[in-house]
Amino acid sequence: MMMDRPVQDRGPRVNERIRVREVRVVDADGSQLGVLPTDQALARAKEQGLDLVEVAAKSRPPVCKIMDYGKYKYEMKLKKRQNAKKQHKVVLKEVRLRPKTGEHDYQVKIKHARRFLLKGYKVQVNVLFRGRERAHTDIAKGHLERMAEDLEEIAKVESPPKMEGYRMIMILAPTPNAAKIAARERKEREAEAGKKGRKEKKSRRNRDDASEASAEALASESALDEGDEE
Repeated sequence: MMMDRPVQDRGPRVNERIRVREVRVVDADGSQLGVLPTDQALARAKEQGLDLVEVAAKSRPPVCKIMDYGKYKYEMKLKKRQNAKKQHKVVLKEVRLRPKTGEHDYQVKIKHARRFLLKGYKVQVNVLFRGRERAHTDIAKGHLERMAEDLEEIAKVESPPKMEGYRMIMILAPTPNAAKIAARERKEREAEAGKKGRKEKKSRRNRDDASEASAEALASESALDEGDEE
């Protein structure tokens, strides 16, 4: 329908704001109407109760389409929202090593990296240097390459080892297989928790049965003692 409200400067030019002498027109049904005087194109849009919207301002002549501009804006806004929802915000987690990192600390760090990757995060692995440690870049690179190899089932190297100031960094990204493994391990944990819960329930029931049996035994023994006294 025709828009009576003035259109803001943002967005395409609409109706009377199209001030060129002629435009190439696309009708509401998508058919090409060719080059028409702008006033004639605008009159055609008004006849249909629609708007004349400039869709390719840089073309010569500009391309305009006959449409319901209010509906078009609403659909574009909705599409923009949907696209924003689909966009996944990338979170970069960090794991730090040193050239002298020992085996125990390395295993702790790789567990951290694995946990992050299984949650869908990218991981930046940093090897930090102090003073003369910068002479041991080969050791640092070895740490990073080993970690990439140890995590290859769930991670790919997105950015290979490189020096940045006083650190060497590598970025790992989760592979599609990481999500599958995460789902499998989650099911295993849930099954184990259920199994443990059932065991605890059975154990409690056994303890209750034992306590009840013990109470009954004591009661019987007490009854016998009372009978002997008589």
